[in-house]
Amino acid sequence: MKPKHWLVFITLGAIWSSSFLWIKIGVQDVGPMSLTAFRMLFGAITAVAIGVYQKVQWPRDLRTWLIFIVLGPASLAIPIFFIAWGEQTIDSAVASILNATTPLFTVVIAHFMLQDDKMTAQKVLGLLIGFAGTVVLLSEDLLASAHSSILGQAAVIVASIFYAGSAVFARKLTQHVQGTVRGAMPLITSAIVMWIVGPMIEKPFEIPSLPMTWIAILWLGILGSGLAVLMLWYLIHEIGPTRATLTTYLFPIGGVILGVLFLDEHLSWQLLAGTLLIILSLAVVNWKPSIQTKSAPKEA
Repeated sequence: MKPKHWLVFITLGAIWSSSFLWIKIGVQDVGPMSLTAFRMLFGAITAVAIGVYQKVQWPRDLRTWLIFIVLGPASLAIPIFFIAWGEQTIDSAVASILNATTPLFTVVIAHFMLQDDKMTAQKVLGLLIGFAGTVVLLSEDLLASAHSSILGQAAVIVASIFYAGSAVFARKLTQHVQGTVRGAMPLITSAIVMWIVGPMIEKPFEIPSLPMTWIAILWLGILGSGLAVLMLWYLIHEIGPTRATLTTYLFPIGGVILGVLFLDEHLSWQLLAGTLLIILSLAVVNWKPSIQTKSAPKEA
């Protein structure tokens, strides 16, 4: 990856590091449908505002809108709802580990759907190292959450499959769409779908009543969706879906570091070992051996 890709990659990981914590806070006050609908609304407003500022050309053809009507909910609304629903019965640490399966699903789907993101032994090894690092990093929290709901865990795994599949199809189907529009359109269609479906399915469809819930929603909407989705879709098209979804390995690092800095949690060997494994995984996946050309032997 180029320096600009690493900058976006690390920034995206930093923004999303606290997402599971904010989701956990949000679902204490409102239902998962309501939380997702408000998050998509503020995310769409943020992305559209950026697009208007940049004076982008919004798509007018029916085919492009149909693509995003499917891709939007599949890449955002549906998996975010499943994670929020799952976090009603599982801890955020468990959700982080299960969400870290996203690159593993992505590399398999991309292998069969894309020509430029094939599965290799190097990629698989790097992904497995990164997943192991995530498990080590959060092993203390995982042991404490051994009795988490099976359905809650399954919901987050389903979310990971949706994230993986939608990232691959985003790369395959939206090459013709301008960069900012690519990220804004899924948020627009997700917001529309959630505000139609949410009040019909979740009764009562609640409006947040606590100030902390509004802080969680604004963080998740403006940063965790509006800005983050623009960055994610940029990476999907620049470096491929497998490498882009590796950002899920950064989430636990940021979450644990925040705990050490602001919650006076202890600096454990798991943090150091897990972080080193995740850094190693990024190096393995992105390593390209230098090709040395040998000069042809001179004729006698």
